[in-house]
Amino acid sequence: MNYILFDGPVRNQLLPFTYTRPVADIRVGILTIREKWELFLGTTTTTVTEDYLSDKYPMVELEENVMLNASYLPNSELVELISGLKENQAIFKGDDIIAFYTTDTQEDIDFDTYEAIEFDNDVTTIEHTWDIFSKNGDAIQQDFDLITDGRTSQPIPVSNNVIAPEHIFIEEGAKLEFATLNASSGPIYIGKNAEIMEGSLVRGPLALCDNATLKLGAKIYGATTIGPHSKVGGEVNNSVLFGYSNKGHDGFLGNSVLGEWCNIGADSNNSNLKNNYVEVKLWDYDTERFAKTGLQFCGLMMGDHSKCGINTMFNTGTVVGVNANVFGSGFPRNFVPSYSWGGASGFTTYLTSKAFEVAKVVMSRRGIEFSAEDEAILTHVFEETKKYRKD
Repeated sequence: MNYILFDGPVRNQLLPFTYTRPVADIRVGILTIREKWELFLGTTTTTVTEDYLSDKYPMVELEENVMLNASYLPNSELVELISGLKENQAIFKGDDIIAFYTTDTQEDIDFDTYEAIEFDNDVTTIEHTWDIFSKNGDAIQQDFDLITDGRTSQPIPVSNNVIAPEHIFIEEGAKLEFATLNASSGPIYIGKNAEIMEGSLVRGPLALCDNATLKLGAKIYGATTIGPHSKVGGEVNNSVLFGYSNKGHDGFLGNSVLGEWCNIGADSNNSNLKNNYVEVKLWDYDTERFAKTGLQFCGLMMGDHSKCGINTMFNTGTVVGVNANVFGSGFPRNFVPSYSWGGASGFTTYLTSKAFEVAKVVMSRRGIEFSAEDEAILTHVFEETKKYRKD
């Protein structure tokens, strides 16, 4: 069977991260949503997404296909039900469509003609940006169980101070010495060729993905994911870095999500709790105003290729778009549009020519080409987000 992941109606609720990727390629837990589905299904998937993303993330349609709502994370019960789907059958949870069978000859889908199958069991969904960090603990545990099932961890070097070693899994090539690892409150996963430097203090759940690094004396706690090739130092609480992003120095990052190719300057901090303890509001791209999150703790949402200078301060519930460069004293406003250059004293437009020069250098350092597809996507984002910039 051919499986195709579709963005679904939540795509705008997951901006700015879905400006540059389909919903399926959001990382939560150890794996991206796509990687989770592919492990469960035992096959590759493709994507139905925005037109401007489709060159980089194409759809492959065969004679028989099952469409999957990418905002739903797979579990064994759901996958078993999906594997049995037949023609003109669809799986719902309430009013939400989770999956449906289709053929390449179907031009329009009329669900009134489908047999509706209700999925009554619990399932994790990612419907808002803050779900990425607030549901990250459950996602790490689910991925940990999936990835490590029937496998044996590499031995934990004896120099480390360890609590609950049975909940720690180390992949080949990982390095860790003279660190404290406490997995009593959640699993600790250390990916291939990852490194935990001396003096680091880690309380699980933690996903340190392949080739990621915890720097000297890092303090990590509260369901944190450090994506592939990312480097993290200082204090981090309940946050997710998708991959290829750095917070290499002291400073605090809490209840936050960073996309790819981000960089947090030394001694930068974000607030994750308002002084009056009220519910945090975040910028909503759909309504173009700030909306309630239902959360008391919520920090920084930063889109791909955005960066901040040393000693930057972010207010509680700040949203930074794609390719923004934030610096200077004081607190910038709680919504920094894509391609903004500046800080609390004001912003100008960060021109694509300058932004792309930086992207090429940053990506080449990791041996990755800034492709024509990447440039086209980021150019589209520049045009789409013009309305948010003042100049």
